[in-house]
Amino acid sequence: MSAPTDKPLHQPHTPKISEREARQVAEAAREQDWRKPSFAKELFLGRFRLDLIHPHPVPTGEATRRGEEFLSKLRRFCDSEIDGARIEREARIPDEVINGLRELGALGMKIEPKYGGLGLTQVYYNKALALVGSANPAIGALLSAHQSIGVPQPLKQFGTEEQKQKFLPRLASTDISAFLLTEPDVGSDPARLATTAVPDGDHYVLDGVKLWTTNGVVADLLVVMARVPKSEGHKGGITAFVVEADSEGITVENRNSFMGLRGLENGVTRFHQVRVPAENRIGPEGAGLKIALTTLNTGRLSLPAMCVGAGKWCLKIAREWSAVREQWGKPVAKHEAVGAKISFIAATTFALEAVVDLASQMADEDRNDIRIEAALAKLYGSEMGCLMADELVQIRGGRGFETAESLAARGERAVPAEQLLRDLRINRIFEGSTEIMHLLIAREAVDAHLAVAGDIIDPDKPMAAKARAGANAAAFYARWLPKLVTGPGQLPRTYAEFHPAGHQDLSTHLRYVERSSRKLARSTFYAMSRWQGRMETKQGFLGRIVDIGAELFAMSAACVRADMLRASGDHGREAYQLADVFCRQARIRVEELFTRLWSNTDDLDRKVVDGVLSGTYSWLEEGVVDASGEGPWIADATPGPSVKENVHRPIR
Repeated sequence: MSAPTDKPLHQPHTPKISEREARQVAEAAREQDWRKPSFAKELFLGRFRLDLIHPHPVPTGEATRRGEEFLSKLRRFCDSEIDGARIEREARIPDEVINGLRELGALGMKIEPKYGGLGLTQVYYNKALALVGSANPAIGALLSAHQSIGVPQPLKQFGTEEQKQKFLPRLASTDISAFLLTEPDVGSDPARLATTAVPDGDHYVLDGVKLWTTNGVVADLLVVMARVPKSEGHKGGITAFVVEADSEGITVENRNSFMGLRGLENGVTRFHQVRVPAENRIGPEGAGLKIALTTLNTGRLSLPAMCVGAGKWCLKIAREWSAVREQWGKPVAKHEAVGAKISFIAATTFALEAVVDLASQMADEDRNDIRIEAALAKLYGSEMGCLMADELVQIRGGRGFETAESLAARGERAVPAEQLLRDLRINRIFEGSTEIMHLLIAREAVDAHLAVAGDIIDPDKPMAAKARAGANAAAFYARWLPKLVTGPGQLPRTYAEFHPAGHQDLSTHLRYVERSSRKLARSTFYAMSRWQGRMETKQGFLGRIVDIGAELFAMSAACVRADMLRASGDHGREAYQLADVFCRQARIRVEELFTRLWSNTDDLDRKVVDGVLSGTYSWLEEGVVDASGEGPWIADATPGPSVKENVHRPIR
């Protein structure tokens, strides 16, 4: 049998951008300065700054009162008004549920009271998302997309007072918003953005197509990223706009369907000659990408918050099921193979909640730069959330693979374990895929090195600049490297306050974090010395560096949270036990990652990939039928009027 026929390849309408140009656009959008301390940044530099997170920061009494009051109302609403099975069955959130959330004020959780919102802290906003997401993840996604990355957040950080007064009261009470950046051939590489916004008097005219517009099908207001051409009086560049979703020339051409989150109102939106008032531009021209990335610094915390909710539910179901299901004369939980999975779910849920709450409280206090912490929380939460859901399916066995509807039809409890696995899978892709998050975090982690030595490896820099960089680098490393040799992690009584009488010893784990932080920094320095300008191509290595940092951050957060709970008398002994188990599990993963930094198949993998792309192994594809349909790999995104029916469905 011959190899499967290749499907047609289509090159859509997008600008041709070199790799270097793409990197320059991404670099220009970064926040360049570190004006506040960052625990995670210091961790990657080999400096374990426990003082930045311990004692654990706590919300004010007023913030707690308002947050708990809203959570109580939201829980009653979830219990009485949200039918998750119906949403899964009908692949749509009922209008009455959305209207009920409006009446509760859920659309304005993060909007200040002076604009009609609830003004919840990041901590309680995330708790609310975890709660409502456990009722149905599509609802959590709707509220998160609306407030974490939709119109309210960029307006809060970059909007004018006039824009806030005009739009925020609507967004707090009635209007749903969506964030439109991705295009059919533009994902994590925004330099190739094809949607344009051409200045025309006191307006801009938008043309282009946006893909995967979460909330786009039902949205009333959009934040749209478009490229303004450079011209006289116009700096140009990627720019952010607030756009009315019912503007003439906007067509929602498709409501997309997915393997999970079946209630998600996600679509394809086409702009054809859409006139947007210049007063609706957020920030200056060319600042759109920076606005998007800055918005995501805290916006990313919403996703791991919902993973925390998923972990809590996994633990509840695993506990209840494994206590009643018997095999070979005893409950399956008593069998070591199953018990290890339950222990993993419990310990990981505790640690993930610790990570999210710590990062959220630091965001509320605004005394630390949490761009790396939030990115690590998103990365770690999305990966661990999927693992916990997968383990729950395995614990449930055949019932884990069976749908809740099928279970109910034959008289058993309708446990949607397989649905959770499908729903959580997108989190490893949403708001920056795991692979992109590795690169983003790695770039921030090595920022101090590039600041002093970047010019040395930059091929465009003149020799004089390289010489100055060499002198600066020599001075920096002369001070920095000796500090990586020894540290408090080698002293047996360091962090003794984390070993109170009658509790597990967490001080040993913090000493491990301190030692591993220095080892991580030494490994990074060695790699930069070895590969220099080629370091950015070593994505496997960089990914492992980041994963080690994520584990060390999670260990630190778990220990600090356990001690906070002990001090408050709130399940302190149990929290210490969970933190201890988590840290022991994490240390095994860290040791494996350290080994794989230098013992791996990265070079061999690249050779195999070259062979795959050149057709060397096409014979391996023989013996199957390609079940995919016909059509281009990437849909045509050529600007122009829509020829499809508008499926925009605002909720009234």
